[in-house]
Amino acid sequence: MNIDFIKGVIVPILTPVDKDEYIDEDKLRKHVDYVIDGGVLGILAFGSNGEFYALEEDEMERGLRIIIDQAAGRVPVYFGIGAISTKKCCRLAKMAQEKGASGISILQPMFLKPTEKELLLHFRTIAEFVQGLPVLLYNNPGRVGYGLSANIVECLAHEVKNIVGIKDTSGDITLTSEYIRRTRDINFKVFGGKDTLLYASMCHGAVGGVCTSANFMPELITDVYNKFVTGDLEGALEAQFKLNPVRISMDGASFPVAAKDMANLRGRKIGLPYKPNLPTPAGKALDNMVDSMRAAGLL
Repeated sequence: MNIDFIKGVIVPILTPVDKDEYIDEDKLRKHVDYVIDGGVLGILAFGSNGEFYALEEDEMERGLRIIIDQAAGRVPVYFGIGAISTKKCCRLAKMAQEKGASGISILQPMFLKPTEKELLLHFRTIAEFVQGLPVLLYNNPGRVGYGLSANIVECLAHEVKNIVGIKDTSGDITLTSEYIRRTRDINFKVFGGKDTLLYASMCHGAVGGVCTSANFMPELITDVYNKFVTGDLEGALEAQFKLNPVRISMDGASFPVAAKDMANLRGRKIGLPYKPNLPTPAGKALDNMVDSMRAAGLL
């Protein structure tokens, strides 16, 4: 299986919706062009910031079809899966494979507290259901309530042929490094999941990052990656430092509305989040986001 294309800044693309909370096709197509023009090397449909939890399966299928059509082969398109049951994950994975996704990303089941044996069974079953399709694990303990250990990831990476990488959103650079150390013999693709740690993750051997900020400042986050891979480490670090205050300011808003807020502030006209979330109201949190964006030259 050729997985050389799995690298760079991948954007967990925002999902623009109309007043009835159906995907706004025109806005989505325009946003696909925007992030590709901004330099991303991949698009993740329905990641956490794509508000996957709010969409019905048929609407996800429609959205994926739109994204793949608009990307038109310019960058790979991945499909995010965040369902709890293994059966539903398999169904979504097969749909993504049939629609032409370049790969899938699977979040560990939320709400549950699965054992190591259960987790291994869950991921192995889904991956084997779509043999030939690259699978990325997605470790997000902050949202799920537990993490994927280095032992689990090492086991899956070595035993399941099409589990070829992971996005690590733990923020624990030691854990990210362990994922890399334990799988470096098999070209396993580790991505940083914290925008603020893209530079640090790549210093340890990550192949890129799945970065929310590419939705509204792709020129800054891709600058970190591009300078790093060309050997300009000082420039990459400075780009990281320029970006970080903007990303940190998002933490004052409710998750995950800040990314849509910032995209709208930059004139992207992404629209509203799915309810029950609401746009960040006037006040300290919004002021901090605006101030940080202005300081970074984004406004």
